[in-house]
Amino acid sequence: MPKIVDHEGRREEVVEAARRVILREGIEAATTRAIAREAGYSNGVLTHYFADKDDIMLSALRSSHRRVAERLRAKLGGLRGMAALRELLLDNLPLDDERAGESGLEIGFWSRSLSSPAMLRAQRADAEELRYLVRSLLGAAAEAGEIETSEDLGDVTERLLALVDGLSVHRLLYPERLGAERVERLLRAELDRLQASSA
Repeated sequence: MPKIVDHEGRREEVVEAARRVILREGIEAATTRAIAREAGYSNGVLTHYFADKDDIMLSALRSSHRRVAERLRAKLGGLRGMAALRELLLDNLPLDDERAGESGLEIGFWSRSLSSPAMLRAQRADAEELRYLVRSLLGAAAEAGEIETSEDLGDVTERLLALVDGLSVHRLLYPERLGAERVERLLRAELDRLQASSA
């Protein structure tokens, strides 16, 4: 009887192996040989499931984004306006080991995306979803009277996203200067400023 191979399971094992290598050693160390070794397969097995290394990298990036989205769906259930916005933005900061790993993986992909059109499209699509969600929550908060500002909410959205990205990079690069508590305090202070004008 022929051996039954779970092809989707194997693909997922390779993607998870790539993710582990990237988190542990950085994106440059994630060669096909290193990924195959981490997954416990030969290099040849990878070619049955992925077109090339970029295909593996793109799958790892999408897998990471799916994990974050699933966690956010659970956290944001039942929340609206500023409460949901606060939870969303805090979840995107590297405040614990899991999110630090996710942030490191995401930032590692930024430079690679500039030379990979497929990866850049994936990054931009997910970033646009986040931007849309932040803008929508700001709009809901404004309608509920939680914030009152003459500033364009699209501009507020861009500032908040830039703050999250900047704090994330600095937290990973300079952890002795920017501890998790300080990073969280800085983000909360920005959100408090938005609410102060409506008080």
